[in-house]
Amino acid sequence: MKAKEQFPVLDIRAFQGDQQDTCHFLCHEIRGERLIEKPHKHDFFVFLLIEKGSGTHSIDFIDYDVAPYQIHLLFPDQVHKWEFSKKMVAYQLMITRPFFETFSNALQFPFAVYQHHPVIDLTAESFHKLFYEFRAIQQELGQSTVSWEIIHLRSRLIAQLVTLEAERKFDDLLVYRAKPALQQYHALIDQHYKTQKSVAFYASQLNISPNYLNILCKRHLQLSAMFLIQHRVILEAKRQIQASGKSIKEVAFDLGFNDLSYFSNFFKSQTGISPRQFRDQL
Repeated sequence: MKAKEQFPVLDIRAFQGDQQDTCHFLCHEIRGERLIEKPHKHDFFVFLLIEKGSGTHSIDFIDYDVAPYQIHLLFPDQVHKWEFSKKMVAYQLMITRPFFETFSNALQFPFAVYQHHPVIDLTAESFHKLFYEFRAIQQELGQSTVSWEIIHLRSRLIAQLVTLEAERKFDDLLVYRAKPALQQYHALIDQHYKTQKSVAFYASQLNISPNYLNILCKRHLQLSAMFLIQHRVILEAKRQIQASGKSIKEVAFDLGFNDLSYFSNFFKSQTGISPRQFRDQL
């Protein structure tokens, strides 16, 4: 059966317009109705600050309600689409991977943690603090000679403000403060999930026993250690099946499965449908 049309991976230059030829950072205003009907990926990072309006933003196959005073985080390779109302007013920072990496440690938690909480509701005070920094970056980008040091510092401040708001909103983030091994476990999974799928491997990297790692995950996250590995593998499988031109066999091989039937059975056990059914329903 022929695979459905692949969805594009958009480069930041596609949004560049009349801005500088080599661009690491863009700032756009979004006003009025917007519809992205076909899901796609970016190869850059996005901060999306919502001032007014409503709608739906789908990120990695989960629909989030859009409302005033929110910030949305979108990491490279995440699949997304959105539908915004006519009253939408929002501000979007687009940041290339190399530039983002210069201040990304200000987010303080592994990216996988934020990907579980991509939409953060803000207080009015927090919104206005972020809005000020967005505006300041927009003004700096409009200068004939841009100070990238100022852009870097303001971006770092935005990341720190986002971290503070995430901690206030989501109680589970406090667990990662109290148990750094869980932060490290998430980061290690992100690095090695394609080649390493055993809890024993990650436990050895953390210098703890597999049993203790599983106890930590169950006690503090209410999830098994194995679930986190499997969840990351399935998420990447969904992304590739939806937003790449790869065959199911190629996706399986990229994720470390040498046997297509084993991958298909694994995918179905986690999602309830086969990889081909998942692709065909899109």
